[in-house]
Amino acid sequence: MAKCGSCGPGYKTPLDAMRGPREEIVYVPCIYRNTDIQKPDYLATVDVDPSSATYCQVIHRLPMPNLRDELHHSGWNACSSCHGDATKRRDRLILPALISSRVYVVDVGTDARAPRLHKIVEPTDLYWRCGLANPHTSHCLGSGQVMISCMGDPSGNGKGGFVLLDGETFEVIGNWEQPGDAAPFGYDFWYQPRHNVLISTEWGAPKALANGFNPEDVKAGLYGRRLNVWDWTTHRRVQSLDLGEEGAIPLEVRFLHDPAAPQGFVGCALHAAVFRFYKTQKGDWAAEKVIKVPNKKVEGWILPEMPGLITDILISLDDRFLYFSNWLHGDIRQYDITNPREPRLVGQVFLGGSIVGDGPVRVLEDKELEKQPPPRVVKGKQVQGGPQMIQLSLDGRRLYVTTSLYSGWDKQFYPSMVKEGSVMLQVDVDTVKGGLTLNENFLVDFGREPDGPVLAHEVRYPGGDCSSDIWL
Repeated sequence: MAKCGSCGPGYKTPLDAMRGPREEIVYVPCIYRNTDIQKPDYLATVDVDPSSATYCQVIHRLPMPNLRDELHHSGWNACSSCHGDATKRRDRLILPALISSRVYVVDVGTDARAPRLHKIVEPTDLYWRCGLANPHTSHCLGSGQVMISCMGDPSGNGKGGFVLLDGETFEVIGNWEQPGDAAPFGYDFWYQPRHNVLISTEWGAPKALANGFNPEDVKAGLYGRRLNVWDWTTHRRVQSLDLGEEGAIPLEVRFLHDPAAPQGFVGCALHAAVFRFYKTQKGDWAAEKVIKVPNKKVEGWILPEMPGLITDILISLDDRFLYFSNWLHGDIRQYDITNPREPRLVGQVFLGGSIVGDGPVRVLEDKELEKQPPPRVVKGKQVQGGPQMIQLSLDGRRLYVTTSLYSGWDKQFYPSMVKEGSVMLQVDVDTVKGGLTLNENFLVDFGREPDGPVLAHEVRYPGGDCSSDIWL
């Protein structure tokens, strides 16, 4: 992290962040919900320093005090949006629980390698103060407050609103959005004050997706397909961009890191499409499809066609490369986005998935591959599941990958992973010409945890990263 007399957390610019120190530890939420193990979820600290004696090992576990929380994504009390404020420190990890609707605040400042629980925001605070539930994405604001997007109301219906927390006490302040302006569904969000905008995405109604995926729920309108555009100043929802059938279930949304850039990308899970959104000359916002991963015709699967299921996307800090994971097909892709309207595929690597050659699925027609990829074995461990959450090192040279999406869907699509535990892998990135290569010497096997196999999800660095830091 930057050190100077007048600087707060993070870095002055994204390019400054690229010159930051190499990651030595990462934080990974580990989930027991929907497994046979009745233990609390926990936050794992993983050693990723190649010179360390505990490299590729979990060196600390912070269990939550409750069962079946479904820890999912995390954020910070302060990030690069507060870089100009020397009174701020990035020392609290905000850890929302997707199903229980608790928000855990974790102290990572006292001992970064051994986090401790600082505070619990109970579900009733979200229910009664905000009429919201199922918190997902947490971002710190330049004001010092913390903002968390929510997916539903307390009854499990879809409702896309935002909870504000005090950045010092972590008490619930109230809703960010104006009364009556909540979106039909919620999920992820990103804000860009220079363009007076916040853009949020839509997963689905929590009661529909809680225990698995049913295609009939899509037909019933219980999943989203819109980008919701909000006025950053007035907190009003001013536009809803319907992405159509190919834009169903838009999940992770990423603006370019340059705070002056009026555009970004969103990965749409159900039909494996990436849309570019952008500010028009009129000053409103529009979206266009720029990447489509073809379905594969298959037999031995639940449907006759298998989508890629894009579940996470990232943009490198220099805004040159876009990465995303196809959780079902089993590959990670790297695109050169020097021309954002025409992304160019420059790297691809297969890490498990549902179409591996020794699996039960037979591919009948494939518009991209000549044969099914072989199973991926790392240090003697066959990867169960497919690549899901991805996190890029600050310098852009290492991509960390975990295989668990969400316990209810893991259990449905990859029951072997629920039984054997997920893994964390590392992919080496060619940042000159493009290209992805699995690091065969890196494996964190969450199937060997002390209380039994666990589902490991998002990867977060103590010093911030390209999916948690926003520049103003």
